[in-house]
Amino acid sequence: QVQLVESGGGLVQAGGSLRLSCAASGTIFSISGMGWYRQAAGKQREWVATITSGGSTNYADSVKGRFTISNDNAKNMLYLQMETLKPEDTAVYYCKFWRTGRADYWGQGTQVTVSS
Repeated sequence: QVQLVESGGGLVQAGGSLRLSCAASGTIFSISGMGWYRQAAGKQREWVATITSGGSTNYADSVKGRFTISNDNAKNMLYLQMETLKPEDTAVYYCKFWRTGRADYWGQGTQVTVSS
């Protein structure tokens, strides 16, 4: 099992920045990739960014150029640096680790609120 705990959310003004962190613990091996997802009130959860075990990154068009995903394997940490935040970025942000074809692990989420 893998346990994930997000932190770093909060209230920020439009144009501001936040850094989300995801701390992983448990049986962390053979992880295929890690990612960030978000869910705004009344909407479905959507993909934000992913990073593979090989270090390749991908971003949703809505955040490309503003968000940066990174990880620190030595510390079992995943990060999401968010710049130039917009009110439409307001959501609960979740981290996810997965082993392809085997299991997905989710954190409990952290709220990000961007005021206009």
